[in-house]
Amino acid sequence: MTTQYTAQELKTGLSLAVVANIIWGVAALYWVETYPVRPQDVVAHRAIWSLPVAAAVLIWAGRLRATWSLLQLPSMLIWSLLGALLLSVNWGVFVYAVSAGRATEVSLGYFMLPLLTILVGRVAFREILGPMQWTAISLAVIAVALQLWAYGSLPWVSLAVAGSFSIYAAIRKKIVADTMQGLFIETLCMAPFALAWFWLTGGAGMGAHGFKVDMFLLLAGAYTAAPLLSYIAASRLLPLNVVGLTSYLGPSLQLLVAQTALGESIDTVTATSFALVWMGVLLVSGQGLARFRNRR
Repeated sequence: MTTQYTAQELKTGLSLAVVANIIWGVAALYWVETYPVRPQDVVAHRAIWSLPVAAAVLIWAGRLRATWSLLQLPSMLIWSLLGALLLSVNWGVFVYAVSAGRATEVSLGYFMLPLLTILVGRVAFREILGPMQWTAISLAVIAVALQLWAYGSLPWVSLAVAGSFSIYAAIRKKIVADTMQGLFIETLCMAPFALAWFWLTGGAGMGAHGFKVDMFLLLAGAYTAAPLLSYIAASRLLPLNVVGLTSYLGPSLQLLVAQTALGESIDTVTATSFALVWMGVLLVSGQGLARFRNRR
């Protein structure tokens, strides 16, 4: 049965999806304001301050008790710990890349994400891939091989961003929790480690670099939760095909921010890698749109 969407739902949903992706797309401008706090300290702050924000949202929605009951499931705790680890890696690499002048590589990683997610789906869930999807994956592999040949090393920032989040997405399929419940449980898993890090480091940079930096650290939880809430609302009002297409706005803005506001440059090899990945993305997106039209 095909779901029918009203014009108002489509308009509101599209606006929410765009807002979420704009926040994600300009995230580098937020995290660069936490410099010179170390990336591992920023991750600890993000985990600590995301927890009360997620809890407040769940209380407001009347779902906190249901979320606590999920924690009674042993499998939930195991998968959530793995998810928390991967999310920590993703957050840490992002902040490191921004502070190290490698935000362009983050953008490439998020463009690679849907292609790598397809591959993870094949490996983890035995999902059947068509010729278009295999071609798209092959183009991404060529892009990585090109960087290895040209620079003598893998684009590890791009691969770490895409790899951690694609595997994280696969793990989330094992968890019977929605996005905000998942964020609460995962940051709850991170919290003991983050608090231990606070104790070991004397506050993880808090109070050492001025009021402005402290405020950006304190508001890290709200900045994490805001686009998630917007994205969740959008996914309930839009066809998933449309939601998926809007997700390319985020890495596009990341690339724009890196090249303009952060003053990074892009060489021929990296530009060619982007072109190869974009070709793969277009193939997969075109196939998805064709299927959506056929179902209408």
